[in-house]
Amino acid sequence: MIVVAGEALIDLVPAPVPSDPASALPQLLPQRGGGPYNVAVALGRLGSPTSFCSRVSTDAFGTALLSGLRDAGVDTALVQRGPEPTTLSVADVGSDGSAGYGFYTEGTADRLFALPPALPDGATALSVGTCSLVLEPGASAYEALLRRESGNGVFTALDPNIRAGLIADADAYRERFLSWLPHVALLKLSVEDACWLAETESGDGLDDHLAAWLERGPAAIVLTRGGDGLSVWSRGAGQVSVPGTSVTVVDTIGAGDTVNAALLHRLREIDALSHAAVAGLGAEVWRDVLGFAARAAALTCSRSGAEPPYAWELSA
Repeated sequence: MIVVAGEALIDLVPAPVPSDPASALPQLLPQRGGGPYNVAVALGRLGSPTSFCSRVSTDAFGTALLSGLRDAGVDTALVQRGPEPTTLSVADVGSDGSAGYGFYTEGTADRLFALPPALPDGATALSVGTCSLVLEPGASAYEALLRRESGNGVFTALDPNIRAGLIADADAYRERFLSWLPHVALLKLSVEDACWLAETESGDGLDDHLAAWLERGPAAIVLTRGGDGLSVWSRGAGQVSVPGTSVTVVDTIGAGDTVNAALLHRLREIDALSHAAVAGLGAEVWRDVLGFAARAAALTCSRSGAEPPYAWELSA
């Protein structure tokens, strides 16, 4: 079983533009979201046994979030509940489909996540990331979960999924990020995340940073480049890249989360959910894994909001 730990929230996404946009207020539609939540739903739709570990509100939005997990076949036994409101995220979608986010997180349920006493006996992998590793006091509990399960031999995956507006002290966060790497088997970053962490706007010297991060612990680092595809820096295969999959982009909401899920799903299918196995993968296997992730992300980009594909859509 793959356990995904982190926030579940409601994305408020732009509705279709009215016929006379100058005379109308913007309309926002609520959709289930949150990076870890999207990863769990995507894994469930792809067919991997998945459990979601979080704290979810007892309000109507929280009930809808749990319903979405169950519809995808995701186990919710590790979900904690609380009366605080659900976190809200307002998505601002650009003309090219790229999305920026504003967050309403004060006093919300997911921030009060507590470290569970144990994961299920069948847990073989743990995926963490996004806002859940920023907002206290829950961030420290998620960090403790990552460190504990890495020590227990569980395969660990990290996607920081940087939301700079939520990070009060960038330097402190970058130091914290470095402290996580010895406990991470698979690190996934967007090129924007990597540049922010490396403090380079142009990308100069980014390869050196990736190599240095790899030396701190991960078996592999996957870098997403939007429509330009994906690359991996790994201990066994060096650097391997695949092109993106051509698609008409509606928006990019959930695309990176779909990549996360697709990577974990494919690695599970080839029995490679261990640090040693990932470190030993060759270039051809990585091309298959990355290509699968690129196709899955393209399907997510072809529709509004975080709507990851089902297994049958990728096997057609």
